Amino acid sequence: MASNMQLPPLLLLIVLLPAVASRAPARTPAFDENYVPAWGADGYHLVNQRTKIRLAMDKNSGAGFASKLSYGSGFFHMRIKVPGGYTAGVVTAFYLTSEPDSGNHDEVDFEFLGNVDGKPITLQTNVFVNGHGRREQSLHLWFNPAADFHDYKILWNPYQLVYALRGRNADTGAEEPDGARAGVRVPGEADARPGEPVGRLRLATDGGKTKIDWNRAPFTAGFHGFSIHACGSNSSTPCNSPDRWWNANKYRSLTAEQRAAYQNVKKTYMIYDYCADKDRFKNGKVPAECSYN
Repeated sequence: MASNMQLPPLLLLIVLLPAVASRAPARTPAFDENYVPAWGADGYHLVNQRTKIRLAMDKNSGAGFASKLSYGSGFFHMRIKVPGGYTAGVVTAFYLTSEPDSGNHDEVDFEFLGNVDGKPITLQTNVFVNGHGRREQSLHLWFNPAADFHDYKILWNPYQLVYALRGRNADTGAEEPDGARAGVRVPGEADARPGEPVGRLRLATDGGKTKIDWNRAPFTAGFHGFSIHACGSNSSTPCNSPDRWWNANKYRSLTAEQRAAYQNVKKTYMIYDYCADKDRFKNGKVPAECSYN
């Protein structure tokens, strides 16, 4: 699964807005260590509780926060509780995106698509490389992402790009094993330009057909566990150095157990996979990374 992908800096953003396998940290990082408010820091739309952040969106405003640095590789972790109840038209996202976000940008997305009462929230992943996206995979999760905080992680190194998530078993309350992968992708293009992980709430249900009901506002999302183990853009050590723990041999491919978990997620919970949708692509030729997935 090796790739000659270059590793430019990435910046991490977590935002809330309306819109048309790892090393466990020794402690819970405070928000101010790695992040700063981006907008909505009025004490209501963005509430800083030191190790937790609450973002609220209503008809008047949203809120967001961004990482202090840009990054070129690493391991990014966030615990997220998405809005519950009637959330049609609302999207909560945690993603890496290039900065400035214009032209041929790069992006790696976790997106939680809200829904009407009684229907499940959909987790959708997507990747943009050199301005080209259309790499969506969608799942109905085996846990309720609005019921509690759950772990969402992105591993990005020269060898692979891995989404990881961990939830609670809905029947027993026990923790699901870390390693149920939402996606594994190695971009086919050579370059991945500067970007930043981002999270947000925006409008999109049924392709935008179901509109947001502002009478249900405010929509609130919680974030904590602001852990970043990554190579900053100002680092003197190359971001693809084997001395970085996330570039070590054990993080260069999935284990057999992890790959089996990923395949089980695809078989059991995935409702859309761009790699299986050949009609979307010219001459039915799907992106190169589909051969790895």
